[in-house]
Amino acid sequence: MNRYLISVVCFILFNQPSIIAQEAIEPLKDVVSFKEKLAKMAESTTTISCDFVQEKNLVVLSQKIISKGRFYFKKENNIRWEYTSPYKYLIIISNNQLFTSDDKSQNRYDLKSNKMLQEMNGFISGCVQGDILKNDKDYIIGYFENSKFYYVKLTPRADKMRQMLTEVQIWFDRNDLTVSGLKMVESGEDYTKISFVNKKLNIDIPLEKFSFK
Repeated sequence: MNRYLISVVCFILFNQPSIIAQEAIEPLKDVVSFKEKLAKMAESTTTISCDFVQEKNLVVLSQKIISKGRFYFKKENNIRWEYTSPYKYLIIISNNQLFTSDDKSQNRYDLKSNKMLQEMNGFISGCVQGDILKNDKDYIIGYFENSKFYYVKLTPRADKMRQMLTEVQIWFDRNDLTVSGLKMVESGEDYTKISFVNKKLNIDIPLEKFSFK
């Protein structure tokens, strides 16, 4: 498993991050209520379809790397990341398999045989559905808010995970509790931010979207 693929899977997951950052956050007053509302939303959400903009910041580079594409989710644990700009790259997670495809090659990986990919799959699905907030065994979780967003900060407990990720920030829209943005900070202060826009919930997404050909 090459490092590039691990990075893609780790960082695969703000309506305008600059807008989110402008307003100060404060500790969330009612964590229990937030988690209950999030659980209800996740239970009632069967599909998600949206555009995404990914911003990758590397300390060694002066300019950020911007990628765009389309994201699809369908219960249970069917995920499709379709990068369309500036390059084409496809990632599908379905039936305990991870598929990748670009102009040069196609690859298939068995999640059951790779503990790291299993953890990453659980992380991605957990972020999409909010289930990751139940995992205080693997993460130290802090809850915050402002007038537009709920903000959750996760710090991995395990040394192995902290070697890849030192911090994960998730922004939930207060109106519908969907994930509006994600920021993942690597060791060395490199980070990836992803904005989710034009979100559509519970629309019909054919299962064929998650097949690999």
